[in-house]
This record gives sequence, C-alpha cells and structure tokens, in this order.
Amino acid sequence: MCGIIGYIGEKQAYPIVINGLKKLEYRGYDSYGICVLDNEKVFLKKRVGQILEEGESEFNGCVSIGHDRWASTGGVCEKNAHPHEYNGFYVVHNGIIENYKELKEDLIKKGHIFNSDTDTEVIAHLISEEFNGNLEDAARKALKKIIGSYGIAVVSPKDKDKIVIAKMSSPIIIGICKDGHIVASDPSAVIDYTKQIITLDDGEMAVLRKDSYMILKEKKIETIDWESDSISKGDYAHYMLKEIMEESKVIESATMGRLLDNNVKLGGLESSKERLEEANKIFLIGCGTGYYAAKTGEYLMEEIGGIDAEAHMGSEIRYRNPRLDRNEAAIFVSQSGETADNLAALKKFKDAGVLTLGVTNAIGSTQTRETEGGVYTRCGPEIAVASTKAFIGQITVLTMISIFLGRQRNLSEKKAEEVIKELRDIPFKAELILNNREEINNIVQKYLRFKDFWFIGRKFNYPIAMEGALKLKEISYIHAEGTPGGELKHGPLALIDENCPTVALCPRDSVYDKMLSNIEEVKARNGKVIAIASEGDNKIKEIVDDVIYIPKTIEALTPILTAIPLHLFAYYFALALKRDIDKPRNLAKSVTVE
Repeated sequence: MCGIIGYIGEKQAYPIVINGLKKLEYRGYDSYGICVLDNEKVFLKKRVGQILEEGESEFNGCVSIGHDRWASTGGVCEKNAHPHEYNGFYVVHNGIIENYKELKEDLIKKGHIFNSDTDTEVIAHLISEEFNGNLEDAARKALKKIIGSYGIAVVSPKDKDKIVIAKMSSPIIIGICKDGHIVASDPSAVIDYTKQIITLDDGEMAVLRKDSYMILKEKKIETIDWESDSISKGDYAHYMLKEIMEESKVIESATMGRLLDNNVKLGGLESSKERLEEANKIFLIGCGTGYYAAKTGEYLMEEIGGIDAEAHMGSEIRYRNPRLDRNEAAIFVSQSGETADNLAALKKFKDAGVLTLGVTNAIGSTQTRETEGGVYTRCGPEIAVASTKAFIGQITVLTMISIFLGRQRNLSEKKAEEVIKELRDIPFKAELILNNREEINNIVQKYLRFKDFWFIGRKFNYPIAMEGALKLKEISYIHAEGTPGGELKHGPLALIDENCPTVALCPRDSVYDKMLSNIEEVKARNGKVIAIASEGDNKIKEIVDDVIYIPKTIEALTPILTAIPLHLFAYYFALALKRDIDKPRNLAKSVTVE
C-alpha cells in the first residue's frame, strides 16, 4: 500500500522521482507529493488525484523523495498527502503507526502544531525533537518510540546531501545506479535505471548519498529478472487487459523446466522434501485473490497430493489458535510477498515449528526471506490492482506442488503422467480462450443493466466462482457473490429473480450433473444464466441464456481455464461502464498494512 520513491545522485532528481511515482501508482493513487532539495532551498508539491504532467523547471536539485498515497489514516485531501514536514524535516511513509495518537498528544503538550490528520506526520515531529545535527541518529531515536509498521524515507536541508531510509514490515529497496542511488517500495520504480538492488530487512536503516550508501549490516546485491518493457502497457488500453492476455504465457513460464515425465522438479522445495514427506497436513494461507488460489490448492492437494489440506484467510488465521505442530506445513500465497496479514500468520506458524513455504511472485520479498522454501510463480510484474495473471500463476504452481506431494505418497506414475501431459497443453488451451475475447465482450453487453450477479461452482470451481465475483466487484463496482452451487437452496436462492443473473461454472467434470440441477433451479426462478462450459457441450445450450466455452481438460486443471473468461468478463464489464480499471476506487495493489 502506498508508493515510496527517492533519488540522490548526479542527475536532476525531479524527472526520476516523478517517473517512479507514475510506476508506483498501482500501490496508491488517492494523492501524491514530491519534495526536491537544492542546497538550502526545498521545493514541495502535493496534489489530490492521479499524477498530472506538469512543468519541471522550478524543481531543481539532486535530492528528492516522493509518495503515492492510498489513504489509511486521515481522509483524501492535500494536507494529508505526503511528504509530511515539520521544522524542516520531510518524511514519506508506508505503513501504520499504531500508537500515533498517544505520541501526538505528548507532542502537542510540548507545543507542536500538527497540519494533517495522518499518523505519518508524527514521525517528522519526533525526528525534529531528536535532531542534534545528524539526521540518521535522530531518525533512529524517533523510530524507537514508534509501534507499528513503516517504510520511510527522510530528507532535510539541516543535514543535506543524504536520504535516510528505514524499514519495519513494509518493503524498502535500494537501487544501485551509476550516477547515484534510488529508494523505492518495489522494483517497478527503479527498473528504468538499474537492475541492481538491495532489499532492507526489518529493523534496518540506511543512509544514501550520491556516491555511497551505508547499512547497519552487510547486504547482498540482487538482480531484478524483469525487463523494463514488462511494466509498460504496450499497445493495450489497460494494464489489466495486457496482464490477462499474458495468462497463457504465465502458465508456460511457471511450468518451464519443472515438468518431468511423471513428476515435477521444484528446486525451492528440495531442502524441505523430507519434512514434506512426513507432513500429515497442509495449511494454505492467502488474502483476497491469494486466498481463492489457496482454496483451489486445498482441493488440488487433497485430490492429487493425497494429503489433508485447509485453506485459510491470512486476516483470520493470524488471530485464531489452531493446534499446530512440526508435522504440518503451511504454504503462504502472495503476489507481492509483502501482504501484512500473511506475514503475521507466517510468524505465528514459524513460532509453532510448522514448516513454512511460499508461493510468491516477487523475488527478495519479505515472504521469500522469512519462509523456509517455496516456489516462484515467474509471472513478471503485475501492475493492475486487480490480480489476474498472478492468480493463474499461483494455481499453476499449486498444481505442481500437489503433484510433488502426491508422488511422495500414493499418486501413481500413470496418474502423474496424465496430469503432467495435460498441464503441458494448458498454455495452448488458455490461448484459445484469450483469442475468443470478443465473443465474451459481446455477451457482456447484454448484461450491463444488471446491478447484482451470482457466481456458482462446485468442487474445484467453487473458489473460481468466488474469484469471478471478486473481479467484477473490484473493477466494475457491481455487487456480486460467489458460492458453491449446492448452497443455493440453503439461502441464496431467495435472491434469484429476473434481475439477478447467475454465472455458472459448469465444465464436464464429476459434478457436472449437479451443476445442471443448480442451473435448473435458477431458471425456475426466472433467473438468467451465463454458463462456462466445456467445448462440445450442446446440452447446456438448451437451458442457459449464454455460453462461454473452454477447451476440454481433466477436472483438476479446469480452474486454470474457467478463471480466464471470468477475468475477461469483469474487464469488459468495467470497460463498458467506463471505470478506472487499473486503479479501482478504495483499493491498492499490495496490502502491506492491516
């Protein structure tokens, strides 16, 4: 949540920082701000809304910090935009200061006057209180008083020619450039300038100068494996459509070099394979779309992996007290690897001696450093707030982990060969669906007047029904619910009428006949039905209003294919309603605060 960017070096800082802010808008776009230091002068600009192209001539200087905001504490207005300043100390911050009210009250008693409603402004005041000529020393002392999470960057003309940065439960990286250094929330903001980065760990502080950097302990330089054009929209109108259209390639990338004849090769699990073989239960933890991927993984691991599995929301399991022991394993599913609720749950499971693994997209993220192993999804950067290709990558990887677990148990060579053979063909089948996107768009146009939708599925496709509903809610602002088909008669059927269409996930699988019965229940209440069905299924055309066909595949792999038309359905619905698709209201890409 929120984007931080800063530069110190030989070049003019403003163009670099404003470019970084544009790259980070997917993390927050309620408001933005930037300050530039030019010796003793400070240029400060704050704006509500998305970044505008403005003149740069007045913003001279080689030191700058900027911020894209996603409001958490304090409303959306110019005074609450970052950077926050007090007495010549400028701060940008990502995270939540849990004890800011108490700190603020104490500071007010000392005569401090606050200009915003945010928790962040407290940091600037605390640094001012502690300053005695050295900015990093003042920041270090100030942060000792803070309870909560933070990624911060601080500058001041009182101790110029440096940027002080620090991290606690909120991502911060340093970009090592030929002409200086960049601080940012994630690699998308630095990739135009360098691929060499250092990732700060919790509790660390760094001081950046134009020709040097200092960290409290030695850090390894990593290499970003993305290309700069991978974070460009190219010829697409929106990042979301570009990312949906990459879903077939994501499957191919996730499986490349990992599929053997009757098993999978997952290097990130090698050091944990003995404990996995001994494990009697798998927990899968995620939030939002990551939870729906985890829920899909629950079914996959029970059916293919031959092991008991439970999916849980990170925001809930972190507060519960399940019985945990070292004969269990937990897999944390996150695109960013910085999801606050996941990380809190991860600590809980680690403390209990449970084997912790990750399914992550971001190399060097907190989740990848804190888990004992895991598998990268290899999706490349995902910029749109609504996750699409990352979800496809997650369930593809969870399928492979299920095969890995199954071969340790009772999954036969023949059955493993069948799943792997079909998995090799899934990218081609996904591409066929993507090539059919205009037909999906045509169906969307028939349903634009409706304000409520129901999504139903069974077994493997129940989580996909929830995913489809979430996508429609996120970017169209249309009310949608996802439930198991078998639960319709236990309550939701009361809402079905001619004004509430149902999207039914009904591929040819073991619960096909049951889903047909559910569709008949909806039609008997005058409800319209859009079916996601297997190619060649002419029977279903006779009872539903519209059909979106997917290629035939084995039951366990249908979720990969059924999710793709639902992503396109949500995209075209939002497009027709002229929504801000890549940056839906009230949402941000990476939820790094509770």
